[in-house]
Amino acid sequence: MAGRTLLALLLSTSVGSMACAKDAAALWAGKVQPLFDVNCVKCHGPIEQKSGLELDTPAAVMKGGDDGIVVVPGKPEESRLYQNLAPHGDPHMPPKKQLTETEREIVREWIAAMAETSVKPPPQPTSVRSFESVSDAIDAFIAEGWEQRQVKPSAAADDRTWCRRVYLDLAGRIPTPKEWEEFRGSTADQKRTALVDRLLASEDYAVRMRELWDVFLLGRVKREKHEERRQQNGWWTFLENSFRTNRPWNETVREILIARPDRPEDQGASWFLYERRNEHQAIAEAVAPIVYGTRIDCAQCHDHPLAREIKQAHYWGLVAAFNRSKNVEGGSDVSESAVGGFVNFTNLKKESLPAVVTLLSGQTVEETRPTADQKVEDSDDKYVDAAAKVRVPKFSRRAAFAEAATHDNPLLARAFVNRLWAVLLGRGIVHPADEMNARNVPSHPELLDWLAQDFAKHQYDIRHLVRGIVLSRVYSLTAGDGPPDAFAGALERPLAAEQLARSWRMAAGLPPDDDSLRRTTVAALPDVLPKEYNATFQQAQFLANSPVLAEILKPAPDRAVTRVAELSDPAARVQAAFLAVYNRPPDSEEAATALTFLNERPNQPVEAVRDLFWALMTSAEFLTMP
Repeated sequence: MAGRTLLALLLSTSVGSMACAKDAAALWAGKVQPLFDVNCVKCHGPIEQKSGLELDTPAAVMKGGDDGIVVVPGKPEESRLYQNLAPHGDPHMPPKKQLTETEREIVREWIAAMAETSVKPPPQPTSVRSFESVSDAIDAFIAEGWEQRQVKPSAAADDRTWCRRVYLDLAGRIPTPKEWEEFRGSTADQKRTALVDRLLASEDYAVRMRELWDVFLLGRVKREKHEERRQQNGWWTFLENSFRTNRPWNETVREILIARPDRPEDQGASWFLYERRNEHQAIAEAVAPIVYGTRIDCAQCHDHPLAREIKQAHYWGLVAAFNRSKNVEGGSDVSESAVGGFVNFTNLKKESLPAVVTLLSGQTVEETRPTADQKVEDSDDKYVDAAAKVRVPKFSRRAAFAEAATHDNPLLARAFVNRLWAVLLGRGIVHPADEMNARNVPSHPELLDWLAQDFAKHQYDIRHLVRGIVLSRVYSLTAGDGPPDAFAGALERPLAAEQLARSWRMAAGLPPDDDSLRRTTVAALPDVLPKEYNATFQQAQFLANSPVLAEILKPAPDRAVTRVAELSDPAARVQAAFLAVYNRPPDSEEAATALTFLNERPNQPVEAVRDLFWALMTSAEFLTMP
């Protein structure tokens, strides 16, 4: 029963009116809210509400203030909010600044648009729309967006571009020349589907997904000893096993949150909690993006200043779900006490409030809180097995939260779908991917709803979702110049350091896995899903002078540099180098330039080929997603 009361929904902000998101809500998020953030919320925001008026959410604006309503939907000229923005407004707002005519027009358009949303019938649930496949659904919803925004999609990618892209996304590396030639030479009607299924069943896929979700769940490790601890304590093995066996995502998350693995292959699941060394706030802040799709850090000291649905009580309630947990010495187990963990937090009004496990829906754990004069003793009868090394309480907050968060919680599916979409398409349907809150409306709300419902309907089948995305038309587009949130063309994005490390070794003719190269590249090159992609001087230095890159290009009998240098014809060396690195032959200009470079060093063929490989492997074409 307690587990059911923990159900985290937040449906009002995550599955809102599709029509509203299309018109008034889109105007609010894209234009009105940024305008109010700069000019209004200091006096009329979540922290201070002069005259009782709050202007940080549409609902708050519609509620009005001490003097009544300020917006009449569809009638800006009759709305006091719009009237007071005029130069002759009484009172004039903002009091010390004059909005431009363009800025006032934005507010007028928004108020006018609200009339349309107020009279539209509620949209039909997206579940009534059926499609043959996930790919069909994606292409239909995205194409509707193109039509509405009058955006023309880019052309479809050729086989080489698509093949290289899907290898990088699903295997974390480029294809070998042999793998590319096998795909290119296939005459099968469904050769792309066959390749995707083969990659999803490969060990490369399990490693790639482990690399991604290791970063998403625990963050990148900067020190070798920290990485070794994740390996030695079974965390990496647990993740790889989960993706290798296509374990339902909700089951994986449940094991991570409860941290009491029953099966030997799940022993590493407890490391998620253990690595944070009893820092319960850090645990709560890491859990929120997984189960809700949003960060709650900003609600530690007060209600979230911008995403008003996230309250301070939610932050401390999530902390309370884990504050009975304690690392066990001499292993990676995490115990849980049956008593204690009742604390208070102080809000901005200096009121002391109980920290109760309160989910974003406002529901709480049904647990009796002792009074100030009561003393609750810890005793053996409060545990399942009092003699066990890691005692399990008969009532576990952690387990109650985990059960609720991973069953009948639509946000769990939405969070995973959005993050996976961001990995494969370059940005989330909600962007940034871990800020799925009322401030960030989805670019395609119907699509996000449909994908999340389908993911849950198929028992959180990750391969089913991945397959659908990468076999869609949207995934196979070439680069375009349309708005990034229209997904009308492939977005330009650099390879993450993990992809680069494995791809460099493949291009050099070596096995893809090498811890030293990966650790070095992780320290210098792009993170997984950064909010912005910015090249740095450190990265340029690394690409020009890296001793680790020099090591993998060192001539040796088993390496591509040596094999290519042994070809008697310099033109053949150029062809072979381009195929090894780019999976394509050079064009005429590239061939002429590379051939001239090799011919200038006739007495140093190996060194010349090595330098050619280095130039190709640090080029923009290699460093970015095709």
